[in-house]
Order: sequence, then structure tokens, then C-alpha cells
Amino acid sequence: MSGKTTKGCCPREELKVEAIVSVDERGQMVLPKDIRGKLDLQAGEKLAVVTKERDGKVCCIYLFKTDELLDMVRDRLGPLLSDAVEGR
Repeated sequence: MSGKTTKGCCPREELKVEAIVSVDERGQMVLPKDIRGKLDLQAGEKLAVVTKERDGKVCCIYLFKTDELLDMVRDRLGPLLSDAVEGR
């Protein structure tokens, strides 16, 4: 992964710990209100959980609003799909 900023993604230098959360016995956690506010996250909105593995173990967990993740996928795959259809 390069250090370039892309839509919906931050370079490693911009990563920071925003909060520490606990996971309860049912596997649930609460995102603090200030973080929900920064994300403009409303009750009922869906988040996609994306993981990164290193040596067979999950080392990073990312949360994306599903509509933003879909936009990122379209931005990246759209040109590839167009090329594939045109190359028939």
C-alpha cells in the first residue's frame, strides 16, 4: 500500500488512536459519540468490517460506511470492468 491519499483512505502517517473501546460478552462495542459525530454516522447505518491479516492472524480492522466502500469499489473496478467489456 502506498502512502498516497486516495478517496476514502488515509496514508499510514495520518492514522491515530481515537478511542479505546471494550467488547462485551455478546461481542458488541460502542463507538464513542464524538467519533460517530465526526463520521456523521446515524443510528441504523451499516458499516462494513474489513480486516487485514499478517502471518495468518488479523492485525488490523477497518470500518467503512457501506455506501462509501461501494463507491471505492466502483472507483477501482469500474475502469477494469469497462476495459473487460470493451475487450470482448
